[in-house]
Amino acid sequence: MSKNAGEVVQDKGNSPNPAPTNFLDRFFKLTERGTNVRTELIAGLTSFLAMSYIIIVNPMILSDAGIPHEAALAATIYASVLCTLAFAFWVNYPVAIAPGMGLNAFFAYTVVIGQGLTWQTALGAVFISGVVFFILTVTGIRQKIVEGVPTPLKSAIGVGIGLFIAFIGFQNAGLIVADDSTIVSLGDVTKAGPLIAIIGVLIAGFFMARNIKGGLLITIAITSIIAMIAGVAAVPSGVSDFVSFDLPSVSETFLQMDLLGAIGYGVIAVIFSFTIVELFDNLATLIGLTKKAGLQDEDGKIQDLDKALQADSVGTMASAALGSTALNAYVENATGISEGGKTGLTALTVAFFFLVSLLFAPLIGFIPGVATAPILIIVGALMITEITNIKFDDYTDVIPVFLTIILMPLTYSIATGLAFGFISYTVLKMLTGRFSEIHWIVYFISIAFVIHFLTGGH
Repeated sequence: MSKNAGEVVQDKGNSPNPAPTNFLDRFFKLTERGTNVRTELIAGLTSFLAMSYIIIVNPMILSDAGIPHEAALAATIYASVLCTLAFAFWVNYPVAIAPGMGLNAFFAYTVVIGQGLTWQTALGAVFISGVVFFILTVTGIRQKIVEGVPTPLKSAIGVGIGLFIAFIGFQNAGLIVADDSTIVSLGDVTKAGPLIAIIGVLIAGFFMARNIKGGLLITIAITSIIAMIAGVAAVPSGVSDFVSFDLPSVSETFLQMDLLGAIGYGVIAVIFSFTIVELFDNLATLIGLTKKAGLQDEDGKIQDLDKALQADSVGTMASAALGSTALNAYVENATGISEGGKTGLTALTVAFFFLVSLLFAPLIGFIPGVATAPILIIVGALMITEITNIKFDDYTDVIPVFLTIILMPLTYSIATGLAFGFISYTVLKMLTGRFSEIHWIVYFISIAFVIHFLTGGH
C-alpha cells in the first residue's frame, strides 16, 4: 500500500525513528539525527545569546584600529549571517560563525596599532589569508590535517576547549580576576555580579539535573532579570533602548581591503599568523563541537568537514570584503549543542537572530556578562567528559595531552595549546623511536607551529 507524504512509516522495529514528515525534517535530517524543530530553535536561540556579545565587542575592537564603528558593527553582523547561513543550508551543522575573538585583537592591537599598518592593509592581509584557507581546502589539505590529528590530541582538544570556555565564564562572572602577585585570583564573591553568576550556575545545574529543555536559555533570562533588579545591569527604559530603525551600513568599509598594500608591505609574517591561528583555532573548535553534536564516527572522522572548511574559507574572504576580521566557529556554540542542537536548523536560527539584531542591537547590550557566564561554566563542565577517552598509561601521549589542555586557558589561545601539544607529541615520539606513530601531517603541523613562533606568533 502506498503511503502519503505526511503519513508516519511503521517499520516494525527495523528503524528506530519514523520517516520525516515535513520539509524541515527532510532537509535538515532532524529525525535522522534524533532531534526536532522545537529543540533546534531553542538551541539556536541559546547559542545566539551566548555569543551575541560579539555584536558589541568586535566593533569596539575594530574601531580602536580606526574602522568606523557603524561600519564595523554592520560588517560583524552581515559576515556572521552569511557564513552561518552557509553552515546551515550547505553543511547542516549546528554551528554559527562570527569574527574570531583573539583574531580581532591581533588585527587591531598587533597589526594596526603595533606595526603601524592601516586598517585597509590589515584587511588585505585577512583577505589573503582567506585565499590561503581556500586553497588548502579545495586541495584537501585542511581535511587531511584533521584526519592526521592523533586520537589522544582530538580528545584533549575537547577538554581544553571546555576549560577555556569555563575560564572565560569565570572571568565574565567576576569570579576570576587579575592579580599582580599570582596572575589570577578569586574575585570578591560578596559583590552582586559574582553572586548572581553563582546563582546562575546553581539554577542551570538544577535545570540540567532535572533534564528541563531550554534550561540554559531560561537561566540567561532569570539571571538577566536578577542583574537588572540588583542594579548590575541597566534596565531598558524607552523605545530607543529596544529597537533602532536606523540600520548600520558597510559603505565605509566595503571592498576597502588593500591587497597590494598587504603584499607590497611584505607582511608575510602577518598573513602567516592570521592563517595559522585561524586554521587551527577553527579546526580545533570544529573537532570539539562536532564530537559534542554526534557528527563524528567511531574513527573520529567528521561528517561533511570538507563543506564546513570551504564555507569557512569563503566566509573569511567575505568578512574582509565587508570590513571585518577572519571568521571562527565559536566555542559558545557548545551551549546550543548542549540544549540538543544537532543540525543546520540551529545555525539558521542563530543567523536569523543575528539579522534581527540589526534592529535590536541596543537591547542585546542589556544582557549582562553575569547572565551568560554561568552557561559557559556549565558547558565547560560538560565538555570535560572527553577526558574519559584518554589513556594515561603512555607518557608520550599523556604529556602532549596535558600541555594541550592546560595551555588553552592559561595562554587564552586554543592555537597555542594545540601548538605545544603537537610539537611535544612529535618530539617525544621521535625521542622514543616510535616514528611509525607519527602521521606525516603531524610533522607538517609541528613545523608550521615552530615557524609561527619564530616569526613572532603567539
